[in-house]
Formats: sequence, C-alpha cells, structure tokens
Amino acid sequence: MSAGADACKTVLIADDASFVRERFQSALEDAGHRAVLARSAEELLDRVTADLAGIDLLVLDLRLPFASGIDLVRAVRKLDGGRLPILIFSGTISNAEEVRELATLGIAGYINEYSAAQHIMPSLAPHLFPDNFNRRSSPRVVLGIPVAYRFGDTITAALTLNLGKGGMSVRTMSPLPSGSPLRVRFRLPGAKREIEADASVTWCDHRIGMGLEFQRLEAADLESVAEFVDGHFFVPEL
Repeated sequence: MSAGADACKTVLIADDASFVRERFQSALEDAGHRAVLARSAEELLDRVTADLAGIDLLVLDLRLPFASGIDLVRAVRKLDGGRLPILIFSGTISNAEEVRELATLGIAGYINEYSAAQHIMPSLAPHLFPDNFNRRSSPRVVLGIPVAYRFGDTITAALTLNLGKGGMSVRTMSPLPSGSPLRVRFRLPGAKREIEADASVTWCDHRIGMGLEFQRLEAADLESVAEFVDGHFFVPEL
C-alpha cells in the first residue's frame, strides 16, 4: 500500500513491549503512515494532550505500567471528548466485564498484538479509512481477531475485519466464491470459550476479503455475539 500525503495517517501505539511497538511502527511506516509510540500511561496521556488533533487512531495495551486499563481509557476520554478512535490489544483483556465497560466508553474495536506484519495494515485500515469499508447498513463492530474457517477438508486461519449479529467480514487474499458454505470458529475478546457457526459467503473481493453470513449458530453463541455488538453502539457517558 502506498499512501500519498493527503492519505497519510498518524497512529499512536501504546504498549510497554518494544517488539509490539516496533512491529506496528514498521508496518505503518512501510505503508506511508506515521507511528507515534508510548511505553507508559504517562507518555500516552502526554501524547494525547500535546497532539490530539493530529492523531487519527490510538492502539492501546490495557496493561501499561502503573495504570488500570479501564481508568486509563476513561482518562483518554476526558482529554478527547470521545473523538479519538481507540483499538484495544485483544490479548490484554482480562474478562467479559472489561469488554462491557469498554463498550460504554466507545471503543472502536480490538486487534491482536501478535498479528503477523503483513496482517497489521489490513486490520488497521477499516479504522483509518472507514468510508472504504462501510459495506452494510446494519451495525458492525470493526474487529481484528483471529478466525479459523473450514471449507471442505481445508482449514484456513485469517483475521476478522468486522462482526455483526448476522455475520462477519474476513481479511483474506484468497476469498471463496459467493455462496460457498463453510464453518467458522472464533473467540470474542474477553470470552473464555470459542464460538462456532455455519456460514456462507455473501461477497468476495480479492483486494479486501469476503463477507460471511451466519446460517446456524447456537442460541447461547448468538446471544453472546448480539450482546457484544449491541454493547459497542451505546452512547458513551463521559
């Protein structure tokens, strides 16, 4: 991906692990964007205070040193008034209650901090260029988490682009043809067990991936997905 000056975005990466910061920084800079790094809660809040208008996206480790995750997000929200899109590193979520609390704070989604370098920009792109990814009118949470899907005897691992009550979009350079039946398996951030569902391909695009519509989902899993999606469309109370 090559970005012109008018498409250049600035992403604040807040994580105390240098290998995470550096991998995300390299992916962003290789794509023509700018990465700003923070190693602690103090650095993060200083960056937001100094350059709020210049930051397009915050990607946040909830377990930064000397900071409680939820309180840290609240502190950011007091500074930005709810304007700044925030992605949470999914591996730093402790439980489902944290996910519910984060939803009330207007979190934009989640991303796997261990994503391979080639998957980082596809996971960030829906947040940096949302107009290019608004394919459906129904509510969808932009979400970059691992998903496995089985088609025939083949099992493939990928990342989600977004999740709705009726389906999801998956990032892949080898999408299946529309109408293809498959079985998907994924775990919501903060959940202790995986969700499995029968699905079918509703659209495919070799530049982006494919859209999946759930065909069969256990009642408890359907309720979990619906609760997760609904939770991320509450109006934040700041």
